[in-house]
Amino acid sequence: MSDTLDLLETLLACPSVTPDDQGCQALLAQRLEPQGFACETLSYGPDDFRVTNLWALREIPGAPLLLFAGHTDVVPTGPLERWRTDPFVPTHRDGKLYARGASDMKTSLAAMVVATEAFCHAHPQAPLSIGFLLTSDEEGPALHGTREVVKTLRERGVKPQYCVVGEPTAVEQTGDMIKNGRRGSLSGRLTVQGKQGHVAYPQLALNPIHSAAPALAALCATTWDEGNAHFPPTTFQISNIHAGTGAGNVIPGECVIDFNFRFSTESTESTLRQRTEAILQQHQVAHTLQWTLGGEPFLTPVGKLVQNVQTAIADVTGLSTELSTTGGTSDGRFIATFCPEVIELGPPNATIHQVNECVHLRDIEPLTRIYQRVLERLAGVAGA
Repeated sequence: MSDTLDLLETLLACPSVTPDDQGCQALLAQRLEPQGFACETLSYGPDDFRVTNLWALREIPGAPLLLFAGHTDVVPTGPLERWRTDPFVPTHRDGKLYARGASDMKTSLAAMVVATEAFCHAHPQAPLSIGFLLTSDEEGPALHGTREVVKTLRERGVKPQYCVVGEPTAVEQTGDMIKNGRRGSLSGRLTVQGKQGHVAYPQLALNPIHSAAPALAALCATTWDEGNAHFPPTTFQISNIHAGTGAGNVIPGECVIDFNFRFSTESTESTLRQRTEAILQQHQVAHTLQWTLGGEPFLTPVGKLVQNVQTAIADVTGLSTELSTTGGTSDGRFIATFCPEVIELGPPNATIHQVNECVHLRDIEPLTRIYQRVLERLAGVAGA
């Protein structure tokens, strides 16, 4: 087995469901320390949700800093009976490696570490500082992971120039797509007030579902923006509606609606909130509204990092990679607040969060070589 595959299978055997790291970060630190990395565990959160984070730094004085960022936590397995094999026993079948976290995102972590080992061995004095920022709270609420580590690093004066996040970004094969930005995420919980009563006497009650319906239809029909050259248009989606007592003859007293915006840089949190409130007021909906900002949109224009990543991919695979900002949020949104160039690069994402998650074996080694090539190019030793 290759070094990357060997390390990957060891990581996959750790049932590291959020926020339990299950020793993954300690294992990676053991690999990085011999390469000159100073490794530090940063732990945040309450006792019942303690999050483990790894900050590892190999500093070359005066050299720019590249961050490798990612998460060791995985989502729950779902129904075990639907898995063909144990989700925490890495299994080869039909040219693929099956396990929870195979694609999202332990393949990237293993590839990053092995690529870094090879780079440090071949170019021990290359003018490039390297950091690893890993968390066990990306798949969960993401409150005590990368968000908090970034605050700590800012306070210490750490100033990375580049960041590669190992999220699975490819479509058909490693390298065919990278993310150079992500949409923002803004969630709302709308509570519509009514008056409970008997369905046979609607004149004595006020149905909050009926009150909300015209406004919800207007929200769904609204064009929030047209997007731009980098982002698709902002979208509005209702995810949950809760109302009623369970009885078929009772008009509910309130209705709770959860919704989410995935927004481009053509909209802002403020404008989306204002426009939503205006529609609710227009339809005279008695309500309260709670907002949660999951993250602002970010974009890395084509520059040194994007160009060198594209060239590295072409060197290894021959592919002309596509730049994209589609998909969900990632911890890149936190890193982009103090790092000017952030991209995401990882294996195909077709099975992430699914039962029988897997990665093609053919996608593993190219990813390692791409990461190593990125290091070489940013350090100026690509031809060495």
